[in-house]
Amino acid sequence: MNKLKAWYSSLEAREQRMVGIGAAVLCAIILFGGILLPLESAVSTAVKTKEQRRGDLAWMRVNAPEIQAGSASLAADTGEAPVVLVDRMGSALRGTQPSGSGVRVQLGAAPFDTLVTWLAALDERYGFAIESISVDRTALPGMVNANITFAQAKR
Repeated sequence: MNKLKAWYSSLEAREQRMVGIGAAVLCAIILFGGILLPLESAVSTAVKTKEQRRGDLAWMRVNAPEIQAGSASLAADTGEAPVVLVDRMGSALRGTQPSGSGVRVQLGAAPFDTLVTWLAALDERYGFAIESISVDRTALPGMVNANITFAQAKR
């Protein structure tokens, strides 16, 4: 520290002012850039997160009755074998086979829109989840061949 004081006192008055101003500017840059900007950024992020979470909570409170009503329509265990449920639901079936706790289904020349609706119905009404699916188009527009393996979901 003594060397620094000796160096500073050996400078001319004008040079001492420049070193003093430079030190003050350096301190201001460190304070502003190293402390205040990161702090402001963290506070801003926290405020945005808080507002988003309040919005999410308000949405949940408004939609709670609808969500609770939807839980009543979850799949009921009908006690029927998955093969029976798929046979009853499907059209354009070429074949069904039991596959573990689920069923493997082959469809031929099925309308794509009907296939998607049928898949949604199996999921919503009976809790079937698709393990694997292979869909190929046919020569007819909008018609597909499909191989689907379902697993009965535990709901």
